[in-house]
Amino acid sequence: MREPIVIVEEGDGPIVATAIHDGHALRAEVAAQMALDDATRLREEDPFTERIAAVVPTRLIATRSRFEVDLNRPRDTAVYMSKADCWGLEAWCKPLPPELRTRSLAEYDAFYAELERVLRERVRVYGRFVVLDVHSYNHCRDGAGCAADPEANPEVNVGTGTVDRARWGALVDRFCGDLAGCGLDVRENVKFKGGHMSRWIHETFPETGCALALEFKKTFMDEWTGIADDAHLARLARAVASTLPGLTESLR
Repeated sequence: MREPIVIVEEGDGPIVATAIHDGHALRAEVAAQMALDDATRLREEDPFTERIAAVVPTRLIATRSRFEVDLNRPRDTAVYMSKADCWGLEAWCKPLPPELRTRSLAEYDAFYAELERVLRERVRVYGRFVVLDVHSYNHCRDGAGCAADPEANPEVNVGTGTVDRARWGALVDRFCGDLAGCGLDVRENVKFKGGHMSRWIHETFPETGCALALEFKKTFMDEWTGIADDAHLARLARAVASTLPGLTESLR
């Protein structure tokens, strides 16, 4: 039996973590059409983000590659159809059959249905919730060993582009301060402002849900070889864990 598109762990508390680009697997029919090798796909995915998200008791971890279906894009662009959709890469050996795209979008719908179920349960039990949407980003696109501009590439970019600041501003500031207190360069909206999932959460739960899109610079791995720095990953996970009491307090 094929693995579901999302693995859900449900624990206590009003905080939810997601790692929606952690997955690397492809359905067999998608793999048969894929023109990219594993290493190229992995470089554009967010490997090891599940290990950062794991400090949150309730979490949703995507199992499939974003090249099968991108859960952080609007539904009509969630399946990459051209180079413009995926960093200039030619993803497919030939044009995708419509029925394959339809099946991929069914997986997209299944993910969002499960996400909505989990979040509605948080609202029922706790009244409000925060989603930590864990991602990572490449900073050595010019090749291994490049020196990326640190001013333009914070260690943690917190995307708050669709956050209602009037409602959630104090919570956001507390979170960023707590994370920066762990010795990390944490800044808002420098590289990314958050994607479709954050927007969907804020539109679906305008009064009860806050989504923070966390983009960790891939200093915790070699983005060209795919090898992780386990100690660095553990430090990042501990840093995120340190923010949970403040988030919980801010939701009260």
